[in-house]
Amino acid sequence: MKTRKLGDGLEVSALGLGCMGMSWAYGPAPDKAETFKVLARAVELGVTFFDTAEVYGPFVNEELVGEGLKPFRDKIVIATKFGFKIVPPEQAGGTARMVGVDSRPEHIREVAEASLKRLGVEAIDLLYQHRVDPNVPIEDVAGAVKDLIAEGKVKHFGLSEAGAETIRKAHAVQPVAALQSEYSLWTRDVEALILPTIRELGIGLVPYSPLGRGFLTGALTSDAGLAKDDFRRGLPRFQGEALASNLSLVEALTVLAKAKGITPAQLALAWLLHQGPDIAPIPGTTKISRLEENVGAVDVALSPDDLAHIAAAIPETAIEGARYSEAGLAMVGR
Repeated sequence: MKTRKLGDGLEVSALGLGCMGMSWAYGPAPDKAETFKVLARAVELGVTFFDTAEVYGPFVNEELVGEGLKPFRDKIVIATKFGFKIVPPEQAGGTARMVGVDSRPEHIREVAEASLKRLGVEAIDLLYQHRVDPNVPIEDVAGAVKDLIAEGKVKHFGLSEAGAETIRKAHAVQPVAALQSEYSLWTRDVEALILPTIRELGIGLVPYSPLGRGFLTGALTSDAGLAKDDFRRGLPRFQGEALASNLSLVEALTVLAKAKGITPAQLALAWLLHQGPDIAPIPGTTKISRLEENVGAVDVALSPDDLAHIAAAIPETAIEGARYSEAGLAMVGR
């Protein structure tokens, strides 16, 4: 497994593993024992970068990841996140739920302390602000994380879905190691302003949903295969005419992948990895077969002509539907 550096010294595997789907968002959670097998196999394949968050569940994903990766703690980097207001189970009728953003410094400290316990670690390797809080100056947010770093409870600071001005202000207070934002063949809006900004500042990029929430694998041909509680059912790109139109782009990707003797997922990930040495995607999966397939993308070599053909076959302007609903876009905050 190749490695990459984020910021001024956080070394991670070129391809990480997004763990959200192991407990949240994509239908019923898989068996715990099987999840642990996936985590162990990832480490065996050289993956050292694992992504979780308090809101995934909420809370249960951190516990799952912490327990499953405990045997490998000295070999890996675990990233988690703060920034949401969560109503605890006892106040929410039995199931905790997210009700908004909250990045007040006192809340950041509370979340960090709780995440340390759930993950079973002495320090959080990478702590992101999950979403920008318009009610709290980003300088105060960065200052709160700076204090946690000084205390040895956090090692590196990250932001997620933040705009260029926010990134600059935060970085001036506490150096930002990584920005996590959606980036893939069908979501490229970071290229215009965000990528140049973070490269100027020496910040790494961690693309989430690098396979378009599974769409770029070619495995999804309609919404019929989605569980009733799969959150993709509420995303515009997975609905009606937009879904049908977008399928033609995946077919084009499949043709290109077949010509190279690889899968559409591997081609999509390889394209992303070729966008720069400061990029470390975190595709998520709950299946060992998909994990192994994704990791294979690290060794795929693409020429400038290959990259041009891929970009031409799947132009961003051809993607139908917004990546989030209106409510979701408001929550992204960029």
